[in-house]
Amino acid sequence: MTELRKRLIEDIQLAGLSQSTQEAYVRSVRKLAEHFRLSPDRITERQLRGYLIHLRDVRGFAKGTFQQHFFAIKFFFVNTLSYDWPLLTKKKSASPFANVCPTSEATRIAAA
Repeated sequence: MTELRKRLIEDIQLAGLSQSTQEAYVRSVRKLAEHFRLSPDRITERQLRGYLIHLRDVRGFAKGTFQQHFFAIKFFFVNTLSYDWPLLTKKKSASPFANVCPTSEATRIAAA
């Protein structure tokens, strides 16, 4: 077992995640490394973005399967390697119209 895999497993255990989650996370990171034939700590953010697109568009992963892989990979890069890549750490912004309530807007216009 590599030192990097040991660190990942220790980090998962310290986070209090279950044994099945540990196995799934290790498997996802292993698949990532196999895809590039590189140690996962040598993969760039650009390569990772391409891999995630590959999982979604080429492999056709369902949303839940994709999310499982994404969160495993995110855990590895953010928690184990302490990478601060925008791909993994920036918050997704909602549409500026997502919080508009049409009923309250109609009421406001009618009251004017």
